[in-house]
Amino acid sequence: MKEKGKAARIQWHPGFIAAMNLEFLEQRSEMIMEREYNLNLKPLEIDLLVIKKSADLKVRNEIGHFFRGHNIVEYKSPEDVVNIDVIYKCIAYAALYKAYGETADCIKADDVTVTVVCWARPRKLFRYFSEHKIRLSKRHPGIYHVERDLLFPVQIVVARELDKREHVWLRALSKEMERDDFERLSEAAAKLKETANGEFIDSVLQVSIRANEKKLKEDKDMCCEALRELFEPELKESWKKGQKQGQKQGQRQGWRQGQRQSVRAMVNTMTKKGYHSDEIIDIIMQSFQLDRNEAMKYFTKS
Repeated sequence: MKEKGKAARIQWHPGFIAAMNLEFLEQRSEMIMEREYNLNLKPLEIDLLVIKKSADLKVRNEIGHFFRGHNIVEYKSPEDVVNIDVIYKCIAYAALYKAYGETADCIKADDVTVTVVCWARPRKLFRYFSEHKIRLSKRHPGIYHVERDLLFPVQIVVARELDKREHVWLRALSKEMERDDFERLSEAAAKLKETANGEFIDSVLQVSIRANEKKLKEDKDMCCEALRELFEPELKESWKKGQKQGQKQGQRQGWRQGQRQSVRAMVNTMTKKGYHSDEIIDIIMQSFQLDRNEAMKYFTKS
């Protein structure tokens, strides 16, 4: 899963935007979610701006319990550092957002919140809060509210500590996925695959697979299951197309043609996504119960 011999950088932020859309899927139509909201001049961009369409909206997702009318959300990947300056930067973003309203004070200060999402608990930041007598309250697993007015209400979401079943999507944005995590992710993806959320699901799956590349290589069964979930729409379409082409020669030939089309679709898609030929061959052998010679034939035909 490398591009031309060097490690490809994991695109965490698109995965985060997709995960947040899926986190709030049940009520997303009642909110406006704007990614990379531009604060006048770049690079002053908010990772995600969430605006409730109605002041009366009660957000059921635990992360959204904290939300008011206008909500600034900053995402820090597992590779990023979260310190006190990150908090103040987000507060500054919130202040600029409030100040850039269409008319004076049209966005009320008490209607703005700041949320910082990170993977692991930021221990140095929490120590800073403790040393400066700033209390944190844990409202839900992984969700901490800063109990002092820092101009705007602030909450910190530690994705590693979130409930595994309630927050499948955000927890998938890590390098620490285990077999049961991928099983939950696959189950959640399967439930939504037939909806209009395929793009979001694929974005999260791609980030999760890329981030856990080494672990997936070591566990071929888990790898194949994850990749099948990612490529399921293409595989289904190719299978149907192949069966239709082969059925004129009989049911058995239709099945074989369907399999051939599915393998070719997987090879083509994985090649485009930067997988090495050896990795592709190993995966299609495992996924379709082929021996190496058969797998290599499919690969060369792609």
